[in-house]
Amino acid sequence: MSISSGAFVIFISKYSLTVNQPDTHMNTYPEIDRYLTNAKEILSSKARKEGSEYRDIKYVQMAAGTAYSATLMIVDEYLKKKEGARFTKPRSIEEYRNRLRKYNKTLLSYLNEAYDTLHLAGYYHGTPSVRTIKEGMDAAQKMLAMLS
Repeated sequence: MSISSGAFVIFISKYSLTVNQPDTHMNTYPEIDRYLTNAKEILSSKARKEGSEYRDIKYVQMAAGTAYSATLMIVDEYLKKKEGARFTKPRSIEEYRNRLRKYNKTLLSYLNEAYDTLHLAGYYHGTPSVRTIKEGMDAAQKMLAMLS
């Protein structure tokens, strides 16, 4: 038997009670989730993964650019929380780095990883490496988890 109460789903069986909470960021940051979902969908449906490489670089670049945009949106949200009314959107990766360095070096590390793997290797250079793109996507997911 299952009972849905708002955002929680409660499963009741003969022997146990389980409460499953949804990912909190799914409802809080729908635009960021949409970007990351679109990037994953592009990779899985259009980039033609064969072994450890993608075959269609155009779609790898598209997906990497989309995922990287999501990482910048994540940092913007983080900075809005930290800076409040003083927040202005950073104009360069250096400004993102300098401002994050003041607040959260772990998030800065993930941003640097996303910049190197998604923006430079994926978007600009069009790497076919599945591993490289996966590392960047993982960094984006870790950044989103830190925001929640």
